[in-house]
Amino acid sequence: MYKLKAAEWRPEHFKLEVADRVATITLNRPERKNPLTFESYAELRDTFHRFQYAEDVRAVVITGAGGNFCSGGDVHEIIGPLTKMSMNDLLAFTRMTGNLVKEMRTCPQPIIAAVDGVCAGAGAIISMASDMRYATPEAKTAFLFVRVGLAGCDMGACAILPRIIGQGRASELLYTGSAMSAEEGLAWGYFNGVVAQEQLLEKARKTALSLADGPAFAHAMTKKCLHQEWNQTIEQALETEAEAQAICMQTQDFTRAYNAFVAKEKPKFEGN
Repeated sequence: MYKLKAAEWRPEHFKLEVADRVATITLNRPERKNPLTFESYAELRDTFHRFQYAEDVRAVVITGAGGNFCSGGDVHEIIGPLTKMSMNDLLAFTRMTGNLVKEMRTCPQPIIAAVDGVCAGAGAIISMASDMRYATPEAKTAFLFVRVGLAGCDMGACAILPRIIGQGRASELLYTGSAMSAEEGLAWGYFNGVVAQEQLLEKARKTALSLADGPAFAHAMTKKCLHQEWNQTIEQALETEAEAQAICMQTQDFTRAYNAFVAKEKPKFEGN
């Protein structure tokens, strides 16, 4: 099987660190509140795609440097050029940004977003597309596409956001471009927790590490089913999960867990 070591990768447009089977992606343009460029979009897409082959990564944390998560597409490096593009080029761009979300949803590792300060536009989408989200009280999350004359239906927002916070609240955010506070995000189920700024990354990494220590194959199956079953009937979902669980029952981790239970020990999962 084709395997890679993410610890050996050297991305150009963000930081990537791997420790204890947790990969931490840091958007790192703090002087501009970590906006995205054409190049960083593409490199993020490719990185999440490659995670499916990364033997040294079992969970992913994504965050931003300098007290902000991500301010979205760079006004000068993306928004300006888009106003001058042909329809074919625009469609290539919007499909590429959508592919970033697709790769985030289909990579096998759970993704945890650590959100501080500004989390806007494509930054809000990246947090939305993650599996779990933690925030600081200062976090402001805004799907502000309407404020630049665009539809709220960007990068899967109309499909994913209502499933997290409900149709009515999602509609309000997408129609108005208003910001969701950390308090609102916690109450609405968008954030899994709100912690002090100095504790944010520690909280995200601690959660990621606990997942990395768990049964990696089973976590990947859970993520696949969470995504796949959106478009299934309950009967189809029951069959999907019956098949998934039967496959997991053939793993060595399942046997390890049983043997550990019998021995009254904590199981040590190895991911196979």
